[in-house]
Amino acid sequence: MLSAPTRRSIARLSAGAAKSIGSTGTTSVAGSVTNATLGKAAAATKGQQQVIPTKRAFSTAVRPNNTSTATRAARAAYYSQEAQGKGQKAGENKIWAFEEIQTLIEDPNRNVIIIDTREPGELHQTGRIPTAINIPITTSPDSFFISEDEFEDRFGFPRPSKDSEVVFYCKAGVRSRGAAGLAREAGWEKVGEYPGSWLDWAARGGKVER
Repeated sequence: MLSAPTRRSIARLSAGAAKSIGSTGTTSVAGSVTNATLGKAAAATKGQQQVIPTKRAFSTAVRPNNTSTATRAARAAYYSQEAQGKGQKAGENKIWAFEEIQTLIEDPNRNVIIIDTREPGELHQTGRIPTAINIPITTSPDSFFISEDEFEDRFGFPRPSKDSEVVFYCKAGVRSRGAAGLAREAGWEKVGEYPGSWLDWAARGGKVER
């Protein structure tokens, strides 16, 4: 099979040949020129590997359809790295201790919402801190940027309002740092972290909700 460029070249040559002999009214010459051209082209391409158009490197099935979501995932990773490398920045987020979280779960009237940022599978294995809601930061870094309706459709419960106080935890305080950074970026001002997170909570005998 001839490649597309070869076929286009042949078509141009054939058209030129037909035009040059059109005034003589002799169509056999045009046919012979076309056949000769085809023969030469076929001989030139004989033995060459057929060129098959390759697929695009990134299909729409795997290409991120929302660049802002990818950006937020990168920012979450950045905030998390800060937690590992630099620790808490003064005056940015409130730091909660084990005893404060214990007091918080015993006072449901306080307008403070505990958010577990681990993946659902992790919660299924270990349980969670009582009253905590689950907003996984790794797979849903855009959770604080989407509309309230979309959030509720995704998770099955209303998103904490911006005037409420939120405190984040994860397994070891890394992902929760990323979630806190994203929440603050999205407009939440009363943001806190429990750096000890689940490892500290479980090691100190904190209550578990399953």
